[in-house]
Amino acid sequence: MSFFKKLKEKITNQTTEVTDKFKEGLEKTRDSFVGRMNELVYKYRKVDEDFFEELEELLISSDVGVTTVMELIDQLKDEVRLRNIKDTKEVQPVISEKLAELLEKEGDDTHLNIQENEMTVILVVGVNGVGKTTSIGKLAHHLKQQGKSVMLAAGDTFRAGAIEQLEVWGDRVGVDVIKQQEGSDPAAVMYDAVQAAKSRNIDVLLCDTAGRLQNKVNLMNELEKVKRVIEREVPGAPHEVLLVLDATTGQNAMSQAKTFGQATNVSGIVLTKLDGTAKGGIVLAIRHELDIPVKFVGLGEQMDDLQAFDAEQFVYGLFRELVEAEEVEE
Repeated sequence: MSFFKKLKEKITNQTTEVTDKFKEGLEKTRDSFVGRMNELVYKYRKVDEDFFEELEELLISSDVGVTTVMELIDQLKDEVRLRNIKDTKEVQPVISEKLAELLEKEGDDTHLNIQENEMTVILVVGVNGVGKTTSIGKLAHHLKQQGKSVMLAAGDTFRAGAIEQLEVWGDRVGVDVIKQQEGSDPAAVMYDAVQAAKSRNIDVLLCDTAGRLQNKVNLMNELEKVKRVIEREVPGAPHEVLLVLDATTGQNAMSQAKTFGQATNVSGIVLTKLDGTAKGGIVLAIRHELDIPVKFVGLGEQMDDLQAFDAEQFVYGLFRELVEAEEVEE
């Protein structure tokens, strides 16, 4: 059975709502990536070094990342030799298969680390402008849909309007927001939030944090301080440190991930605005080069458009036309 057929069977077993979200959210990337790949296939009828060179350029320009692309091209060359593939059309399913393998690393857990019989504390970090506060609001909605009680901690006390923005999301989702006045000590806000969440038997406490201080060192020191307060008040917490990245910023998102990863032990990525870029290959670069699982992706503006990441849905969303074309041929 071909890879595309196996992929379609797996997707059929999942809800059509999720499939549609990935299909619509990846439209720009699909149109760009698959469109250019089809042009490449028609340009080169046989698989040779020139074909691989142009494929390499295509992948790099889609923000897949140079290191990831080099490894991927080497693997493709090995598979082409092993399967004795001559026609470039036959390379397309192999490319999608290899992309799926890159996204589904063995031992990966893309689920949130929700505690069974105690409060879960999730620290949300990221620079200003990436959609951090919006992601917290949508994540609160996602958790409420699962039957969890949620509280928000307004720890970004430095950015003008950040507390009010979080309160708007709190009202929209129907969850309480623990706050102090603008300019307050974020660690003190976290202390208050943890005590309030404990007293009200809250399932999940989502903690917003500052995205920018005077310099990078100050920002990282502030995050460390916040983390220490949480650890002291809730042993084993934070149970997740989610880094919010903007998919439209491409390789800049990679450097942000490295910086935050050094300071806060990031456990998962929330990749926003994936629907707004034609370079969705950044998902592969993050997953492969940073060794941090992508846990959520932003696929639109609506409340439920923050979707739990699913590697198979991502690959299907990317290669949907090719999968369906193969069915027609059969």
